[in-house]
Amino acid sequence: MELKDFIEHFAEQFDETDGGIFAADTNFKELDEWSSLMVLSVIAMVDEEYDVRIKGEDIRSMVTIGELFALVESRK
Repeated sequence: MELKDFIEHFAEQFDETDGGIFAADTNFKELDEWSSLMVLSVIAMVDEEYDVRIKGEDIRSMVTIGELFALVESRK
């Protein structure tokens, strides 16, 4: 699993946000499109793409995409 691919999969969850702003240090909670529905989309994406189970509380404790990637990688 590579960070670049994870960021691409993460960015695919967003319809209205420019894909160029997504990076490891992006604070995803500050994105205009971020919502409780996006939390569910990210949880589903992680489950489907990486076969890793995360919860909403896991995401609540994260700030950046890189932190979320590290969590997913630690659970593989």
